[in-house]
Amino acid sequence: MWILWPVFGIAAIISAILNLAFCFSGKEAKYFRFASLSLTALTMCAMYSMVNNYVSFGDWSALMDVVPAMTKSLWFLVIASILINGLSLFVRKGGRK
Repeated sequence: MWILWPVFGIAAIISAILNLAFCFSGKEAKYFRFASLSLTALTMCAMYSMVNNYVSFGDWSALMDVVPAMTKSLWFLVIASILINGLSLFVRKGGRK
């Protein structure tokens, strides 16, 4: 179960990059945008599930190790995903005018 969140996270980053690449080339990128935001949400759910497993097993040392380190990076990556995917919306609207 611990391997899901990095897989979802990397897939979210790749789909966000594809979203921007398609957007700047003038192609429709709404599916990549949807995939990126969905994979970002799945990354958060998988991370929460991993932390839930640590709590269920009483593995407090793992919680003290993982949670503080991952909190800042998850906040950064979620905000970056929102901004990157939002950027493609505004670039696309600006290109149509």
